Parts: sequence; structure tokens; C-alpha cells
Amino acid sequence: PLYLEALIGFEDRRFRHHPGVDPLALLRAAWQAARHGGIVSGGSTLTMQVARLVDPVPRTAAGKLRQIARALQLEWRLSKDQILALYLALAPFGGNVEGVEAASWAYLGKSARQLSHAEAALEPVVARRLQPPLRAALLAERLVQRDRGARLIRSTLDAATQSMAERRVAAHVSALPPRTSAAALVIDNATLEARAYVGSALFADPARLGHVDMVAATRSPGSTLKPFLYGLALDDGLIHSESLLVDAPRDFDGYRPANFGDRFNGPVGAADALRLSLNVPAVDLLAHVGPARFTARLRHGGVALQFPRAATPNLALILGGTGTTLEQLAGAYAALARGGLAGSVRLRDDDPRRERRLLTPGAAWIVRTILEAPGRPGEPAYGIDRGHRARVAWKTGTSYGHRDAWAFGVTARHTVGVWVGRPDGTPMPGQYGAGTALPLLFALVDALPRSATDASPAAMPASVASATVCWPLGTAFEPAHPALCARQRQAWTLEARIPPTLVDRAHPGSHALRTRMLVDPRDGHRVAPGCAPPDAQTRLHARWPALATPWLDAGERSAAQLPPLAAACMRDVPANDGSLRITGVHAGARVRQAPGSTRMPLLELHALGASGEVAWLVNGRLAGRGAAASPLRWRLGQPGAVTVVALDDRGRYDRIAFEVLP
Repeated sequence: PLYLEALIGFEDRRFRHHPGVDPLALLRAAWQAARHGGIVSGGSTLTMQVARLVDPVPRTAAGKLRQIARALQLEWRLSKDQILALYLALAPFGGNVEGVEAASWAYLGKSARQLSHAEAALEPVVARRLQPPLRAALLAERLVQRDRGARLIRSTLDAATQSMAERRVAAHVSALPPRTSAAALVIDNATLEARAYVGSALFADPARLGHVDMVAATRSPGSTLKPFLYGLALDDGLIHSESLLVDAPRDFDGYRPANFGDRFNGPVGAADALRLSLNVPAVDLLAHVGPARFTARLRHGGVALQFPRAATPNLALILGGTGTTLEQLAGAYAALARGGLAGSVRLRDDDPRRERRLLTPGAAWIVRTILEAPGRPGEPAYGIDRGHRARVAWKTGTSYGHRDAWAFGVTARHTVGVWVGRPDGTPMPGQYGAGTALPLLFALVDALPRSATDASPAAMPASVASATVCWPLGTAFEPAHPALCARQRQAWTLEARIPPTLVDRAHPGSHALRTRMLVDPRDGHRVAPGCAPPDAQTRLHARWPALATPWLDAGERSAAQLPPLAAACMRDVPANDGSLRITGVHAGARVRQAPGSTRMPLLELHALGASGEVAWLVNGRLAGRGAAASPLRWRLGQPGAVTVVALDDRGRYDRIAFEVLP
């Protein structure tokens, strides 16, 4: 109202009364021009100015006559308020600013409804470069494309949260290599409404391809799908949170996944395998669940994985061998705080709520609890000292070739997704999810409004319980058979199910981890029914998966071996074909650089008795693979203790330890 008062008083006092042309104003302007030899004041009415805006004409006598005719037409067709509305929407205010509302935001940072008297009267004489508001520019562009012709589009964004997110994303990217961009999405878990949508780091930066919306772009998800795989395996009754998985070199019909840094951990619990984002256990778990079924479950939950034309889901998808978007992943991660219900992110306040069951409430709670447990990198774990900051269930991911760095975080109130990379898909050597995207994630989470529940653990569903389980069998502790429990773990179980350790699909026959046998009570030797003494006793025996044994200590390996077979029962047993044995260096050897040499010795190690392919590990890190007859040629490195393991296709192994001297 103040602006309209100032506008009419300054530009056209008789606006409400003339028919579009003010003869008195025209005569005054003509007389002043003749007297002073040039234009001193204009004689155009507001209606004539609108006529020039909708039908531009040259500043000539003919043009002025056309402008007057258009003004009379406007007055004939439109009301005074309609003409005034056209002026407010079209009037230029310097640079590329058009319209009173845009000018008010550009110059004064507020709506025209909120102008003071002085601000309403401000003339456009500001001598500075205009920075028009560009909040959520890519979302605005997207919604305009989707809702063409809409007079008003109301997004779900919160202005303060959007501004905060844009500042933090821009600041974070400024320290990264050239051409790097970033995207971030903040969702309200209760409503699935987007509170911040940052499609690129700098919208107007061509070097960073700032015009590309990376919230909606299809990219490789890296390891970010793993939480949903573990959740589905929990729902299927395949695992509990401490199920024994094996992280060791594996061959899945020609597919040989490795971990970041080619390091393996041996026997590991499901929770640790997920937190550490280990690749081999995830691929093994997907082989049990089925890639096609996992893909279908994700699609039902709103994550439509993209594959090359004519390609079908395979085991590589769990390590990023597929495509999806930041927006879809964020909607899926929200399920961890919504009782397993994923949903489509709502960008407009009138968007319908679309949600689908992705996980059961119990599986979602267990996965969220697993991802919350480690706290933040470099800080004490939860339960020790987490301060007053929000609890965050977080997961990172890095796509092949370091092209995409991901981080997702879930709190009680919000889900935050972050992508960092180059929109053109070129690699970023040395950049990965935990080091590149995770710091930005925590910066955003810490700047969000918090609720009283953010620092408290989520309520445990009735379907979840705690149970003591035992390795290697993975089942509940049996007081009557304590020898079956080599290691005790405290696990979260779902629907009172305690599934046993998964069958090793790569080694037929190795699934019999629980063995019932007859033993001679006098010497403890194993006997067969046909050669057993009358007082033979039945005993239960627990065996570790073959691939896990190289990582066991001497006591565990000894306890896991079956007792020797009694001599009386040996007549029908075929001769042993020999076990695998490493040659090329002696166990306990002390090796040093030769005098006068500038290089450390080159060892040539053989795996005698091996079959198929042999995987060689040095201090837990994959050093090479090759046929059983091919040696490993490995040059010694830094001084210290060295452990070498050779593991063949049948699960047989040998391990030797020696020392490298300075």
C-alpha cells in the first residue's frame, strides 16, 4: 500500500481519473521541452508506461502516437487495478530485475508487503551490481517446468534452512578440487517434505556445471544401498545383528569383490560388516537374498534402480553397479526413522504423500541402531560421551573410480543426503564418501533445528529383542553344550528368530558347522557306528566356516578340529591327499636386506597342495591371486612382523609368520 501511494503520487496523480492519456501532462512536457531545448519531464501516464512495456515502440512521434492508442485500448478493456497490476509485474528496476516484488527482494531483501515509508519511496538510483535472489534456483526451475502456467508455486522449503544449506555447501566445495560440485537434500521425516534443496554448489558457476541438478541426476550409489540389504535379510530371517559373516577373498562365479584398500577382516558380525561397509559380506548376503528380489523391493520402496539396456540385476549392484538419484535414496533412508516406511520426497506443499513399506519397523530400528552406534569419526561412541548433539545414523558410499562421494544421515526429525563429485562424471582421485561428503553431512545436521528427541535413542519395537548368540554356529547359547560357543556376542533379533550362520554357497559341504559324532570315552577319538565300542558317547562339535579359519588364533583352530579317527575305524577311509602348505620362507624366519643392496629381498612363495586359484594375503591385505601352480612374487616392505596366508578354492589354507629386520 505504501509503494502504491508513492508510485501514483510521483508518477501519475490523476491516474484514477484520466482515460489513459493525461492531456495536461502532455502539454506540460511539450512546453518544457520547447523552452529548455530538451526533455525535462515525461508526459506518460502509468497506463502509457504499461502500453510501452507490453508493446515496445521507438521513441519517435509515431511511436508516441502508437503508445497513446495502446493506452486507450488498455483503459477500454481493463480496470484501473488491472492496469496497475500489469505495471507492478512488468516495470524494470535496473539490471535484469523486473517487477516491484523482485526489486523489493533484490534491493532490500524483503517482500514489497513489508516496505517502510522510506523504502517504498526509494528511487532506482542504487549504483551497485545487483545480486538477484537465487535460493533453490534449480528446484524453482524444476517446478516451473513441471507446473507450466501456474500463477503461484508454493514449495515445501524452509527459507532459513535453505539459506543455511546453500552457504554450507558453497563453503565446503570451495576447498575441493576444481570443477567439483555438490548437492544436498534435507527432508522432514514426519511429512516427507523437503526443507532444503541444493541442486548444485554454485548455480551460476559454469566451471562447476552449476546448472546441472544433482539432486535429480542418476549416479552410481556406491555402498549406500547396503543398509537396505541388511534390513531385508533381517526381515527374511537370514541374519540377526551379530550373525557370523566372513570377509575373505571370494569368487562368485567370476565376480571377485574386494574391500577399500584390499584388506580383509576374516570372521565379522553383521553389524560390523555394515558399519565398516565391507564388500565381500554384502555380496555374499545379496547372493542369498537374490539381486532381482532386492531390486524389486527397492523399487516398491521408491528407489528405481537403473541398469544398462537389456541388463538384469546382478551381484555388483550392491557395490554401486547401478544408478539412482539422491532424491530417491533420501526418501528410502527416511524409512529408518519412520518405522520402515519410505516415501517420495514432497517438493510442493500440495504434493500427495506417497509412502511404501520398505522394511518392517523392527528391521528399520535395528539397522538405524547399528548405524548410530559408532558415533562420529574421531569421537567417542554413543553410550560414552555424545554430548547434546543429535544422534545420527549415517552411511557413506563411493562409486567406482572415485566419481561420486555420498553421505546420508538420519536423525529423529530429519533425513539429510549429500552428494559430492563432478557432474560430468570424471574421477576425483583421493576423494571418497567418508572424507569428502561426510563432513558436509555433519555440518548440515548440526545446523538444523533440533527437537527434544534428537539426542535420545528411538523406542525399540516389540518385535526386537536382545539375545546371547554364539560363534561359529550363530545360534543361541546352549548351557548344556558350552563347547559349541567359541565366542559369545550380544545380538538384536527380530521376531524371536535366531538364524544360524549362513551356508557357505561357494564351498559345497561346508555348511555342516554343527556335527554330531561318536567318540571313544577312553581316548576321545572319533569312531564310526560300525567300529564304535559299546560305551561310545555322542558329542556335538562346532566347526568354523572354512574361509574364516586363517584368522582364528591357535586355540580356536585346535578346538574347531574334529578329534582324530580311531585306528580301528581307518580301514575304509581313503588316504589323505595332503594339506596346503606355504614354501619359500620358513615360519619364524628373520629376513633382512642383503649387505650392499639397495632393495629389500624378493620372495617367491608357493602353495603346495593347493587346487584351483589361490588368494595370497599379507598382513590381511590382498597381495595377489593366481593359479595354484603359480608362485607369489612379493618384495618385502617396511621392517616388522609379517603374516602370509594362502587360501585356495576349497577353503584350505596355510599361514606363516616371520619378521623383517631393518
